[in-house]
Amino acid sequence: MAETIRSTRDFLGDVRTELEKVTWPDWPQLKNSTGVIIAFVVILAVIIFGMDAVVTLVVQFLNSLMGV
Repeated sequence: MAETIRSTRDFLGDVRTELEKVTWPDWPQLKNSTGVIIAFVVILAVIIFGMDAVVTLVVQFLNSLMGV
């Protein structure tokens, strides 16, 4: 039990040390990064929607050929 407490305390100390090394973005960088991510997600959603529409059309066409 004591070993578990000691290793947990060491781990949390290491986490704190690593967090102090992190360079956190300022507000303009955060807004810019958020905008880029939102744009990327929207573009990716449009691409996936388009691919889904094409696959749906192909499957419907093949079903109509087979009389299903």
